[in-house]
Amino acid sequence: MTQHHREDRSSHDDHDDHDGHDAHAGHSPEGFRSKFWLSLLLTIPVLIWSEHIQELLGFQAPAFPGSAWIAPVLGTVVFVYGGLVFLQGAWRELADRRPGMMTLISLAILVAFLFSWIVQLGLLEASPLWWELATLVTIMLLGHWIEMRSITQAQGALQELAKLLPDTATRLTDGGEEEVPVTELEAGDRVLVRPGASVPADGTVVDGASSVNEALVTGESRPATKGEGDEVIAGTINGDGALRVEVTGTGDETKLAGIMRLVADAQSSRSRAQHLADRAAQLLTFVALGAGALTLVAWLWLGATIDFTMIRVVTVLVIACPHALGLAVPLVVAISTTLGARNGLLVRDRRGLEEARRIDVVVFDKTGTLTLGEHRVVATAVAEEVSEEEALRVAAGVEAGSEHPIARAIVRTAQEREIEVPDADGFRALAGRGVEATVDGTDYRVGGPALLREADAAASERLEAAVAEATERGQAAIYLLRGDRALAVFAVADAVRPESREAIDALHARGIEAAMLTGDARAVADAVGRELGIDTVFAEVLPDDKAAKIRELQEKGQRVAMVGDGVNDAPALATADVGIAIGAGTDVAVEAGHIVLVRSDPRDVVRIVALSAATYRKMLQNLWWAAGYNVVALPLAAGVLAGAGILLTPAVGAVLMSASTVIVALNAQLLRRADLTV
Repeated sequence: MTQHHREDRSSHDDHDDHDGHDAHAGHSPEGFRSKFWLSLLLTIPVLIWSEHIQELLGFQAPAFPGSAWIAPVLGTVVFVYGGLVFLQGAWRELADRRPGMMTLISLAILVAFLFSWIVQLGLLEASPLWWELATLVTIMLLGHWIEMRSITQAQGALQELAKLLPDTATRLTDGGEEEVPVTELEAGDRVLVRPGASVPADGTVVDGASSVNEALVTGESRPATKGEGDEVIAGTINGDGALRVEVTGTGDETKLAGIMRLVADAQSSRSRAQHLADRAAQLLTFVALGAGALTLVAWLWLGATIDFTMIRVVTVLVIACPHALGLAVPLVVAISTTLGARNGLLVRDRRGLEEARRIDVVVFDKTGTLTLGEHRVVATAVAEEVSEEEALRVAAGVEAGSEHPIARAIVRTAQEREIEVPDADGFRALAGRGVEATVDGTDYRVGGPALLREADAAASERLEAAVAEATERGQAAIYLLRGDRALAVFAVADAVRPESREAIDALHARGIEAAMLTGDARAVADAVGRELGIDTVFAEVLPDDKAAKIRELQEKGQRVAMVGDGVNDAPALATADVGIAIGAGTDVAVEAGHIVLVRSDPRDVVRIVALSAATYRKMLQNLWWAAGYNVVALPLAAGVLAGAGILLTPAVGAVLMSASTVIVALNAQLLRRADLTV
């Protein structure tokens, strides 16, 4: 738990195991759903054969032998079947000396149940509360089903991480090759990693050369060149060459396993936020008990009959029970998650949505989040006699026959700018230098500095300045040559998303800082940071350190949101106050995040903040509606105006509760009008 979390929580939050909805630990959303539907089915006959409902709606239910016992029998079944979970939860709350929503619900249904049977057996002259009891239990089951479904967090992150490892490996022996399960590998074994295969264990290359895609683990956007003596990481993807690797780490000793442990630790150590409704219920519990006791003592002291006094006490306790309070937060959450989904924001954990309105800094992963995760031409400098469009057209034509990542970046950039790529003749790859081809009858070459030196070609000061700037920014500088003259220089790099600058500006407008966290080189990270106006840049950060950077910000008292899309981001996503996963990223990042951005649009982070603020406002309004009527209703139920002939019966109290529930439901629907535009 971070320092600021400890400071924000009150002293009674020290027992995390009993926070919030652990009061009904062991129950699933599906269990509450089943209980709700069956309880609802049983409640309908209770309502139909309730004398009060018949009088209220002006109808007469069919009468037959035993019909008078429909309400008490079915009401009892609903109490036992549907209400047991609340009684169990109340027992846990009381055992922990932290009465809350479960205690308040249990108090009301238990009082209503006992009171109704006392009346049913003729021991007290009053009207039983069977329909109030049944509807209360049913509505509470609905509220807790909605709430549990919205806060249930899938625990698939570790399984998704494990999927990165292959099931088998090719182990090299004196007798040749053998396929063995990865679990049988030991340190010192040698394995063959074929082109396109996943590396089965951490190790050192002893033979061969290839490029290895480590983006999922290290965050580095460019494939890493591997040769003899270089280290490789389990779970990364080999490129075109074959590698012979000596195993140095297997199982729990791999870097991937270390990331898995970080995710597990962050998910298990993150404290549970105590919801406003729970705090309101806890306060209301003491208010209800105090009001009930005061009512009992006051009327007995005034000489009232025991029948009158007990009816007053029951009315107070029934009115205090939170029909509306039990739905105030879950209804808003259900609507806000639906609203979010329609706007491309998938809320996996409501705690993240609740915290989003309070964040001070948003930390973005660079590759695939602020950038496309694909190389493009990000800047072009040309000689005086050539236009940028013409230079890019020719270079794309020359590179069209190549599969090299930089070649594809040039071709893709031309296509995205709607430049027609010409046909080329005589294409030839120049090993280690570039390519050459004939376009429109003229010979051109495209390549890096080695090609320029080999051709002994001249580049103008303007082009050399562009090369120096690209080098400083960590970008690849690619020349277009015609004969011995350089016509253009293309800076090729991971391209910044067009929406990223708008997202950063919108965060700044809300007073929220923006930071960037990446495994890329400092020059590359700083260049992107300057372009976007990022406040803080963390570069060359290893996977093990990403979560530490989040904690570092939290220890300064800042509430942190993390936005990422890779396996290496998963621990940081789980550690942050709000983890926001890019939907186009890996399953692991999605599983570790509180919220998933379907569109991979960084502007959606601002929409999350707006949705969070709107949701919180609606929660507060609903809580006031749900509990506020008690300010008036409880004194009337207690009989403070009995001298004026104003008394609330339990039945009228139930009507007031129902009215409050309707108001809460209608108010929650207004959340659908929230403006989430950036």
